[in-house]
Amino acid sequence: MKVPIGQRRSEAVPPPNINIPEKNPKKKETQFRWAIEQPRYVLKDLILPKITEDQIADVIAFFRNRELLFYTWGLSARYQNHDGLAVNLYGPPGTGKTMAANAIASELNLPMICVNYAEIESKYVGETSKNLTALFQEASERNAVIFFDEADALLSKRVTNMTSATDVSVNQTRSVLLTLLNDYHGVILFATNFIKNYDAAFLRRIAYHIEFYLPDREVRECLWRSYIPARMPCRVDCKMLAERYDGISGSDISNAVFTAAIGAAREHAAVVEQFYFEKAIERIIAVKNANREDSWQITDRVLNHAPNIPNTEIQEEV
Repeated sequence: MKVPIGQRRSEAVPPPNINIPEKNPKKKETQFRWAIEQPRYVLKDLILPKITEDQIADVIAFFRNRELLFYTWGLSARYQNHDGLAVNLYGPPGTGKTMAANAIASELNLPMICVNYAEIESKYVGETSKNLTALFQEASERNAVIFFDEADALLSKRVTNMTSATDVSVNQTRSVLLTLLNDYHGVILFATNFIKNYDAAFLRRIAYHIEFYLPDREVRECLWRSYIPARMPCRVDCKMLAERYDGISGSDISNAVFTAAIGAAREHAAVVEQFYFEKAIERIIAVKNANREDSWQITDRVLNHAPNIPNTEIQEEV
């Protein structure tokens, strides 16, 4: 580079396409924006036992009757938070908790922020608490329902014998969340398959708990009829399927219908016959049985080095 006359080389002006970094660059803070979603289901999409439907109706009634509840009936004298409500949806997997969360938000005509613990967890001490605070602030600004799926990861019991910075961070996160729940004036929905893992403090802070059950025979029949499309040619006895196969969830039935249709299409069948549905649901039940905690598990493997003697496995029933 040529240096103009009368100017030292160190004072030369660099070409315009060269970026000189600042001597003390300031760290730029990135603001995380939570994704706002519109609810994907409405109340009429839910097929649930009446006891669960009634409890969902109570939650919706809370928001539609706040004037009556707090001012006409005087609940405001005892309950300071008139606008917010935390609801916990708990029960076995596949029983409609996520669908119900969407339906509640839809009925309230509010958008949702769907949160998984992995999205707010940070390896840095204190950052998870900051992420939670930012989440609640943004939800408040945008008037959105906060939905924590698999909430037991976040609401689990606090560490009593702290031995590391991680333990301190976990307890700090729980304490921050308890404060946020107390002060928040919006709608918070939690869903979990493992309510027994909740810290007792969170159970007290959450005003409403709705239990979801595996469907009974009547509900199972409705689910079979609901998931089989009207356009799909089939010969199926939904009442018989509901009576024969119990202990299954709505999600299991949905997967069985899908699998039965695929099997029929693969075999170029003109009609999805009964046996396709039976074979599909029996496979799903077999997988669930294999995953049960009381199934046989291989606890040790004995290797025989003698020739012509097969290896053996020691099993025990847990």
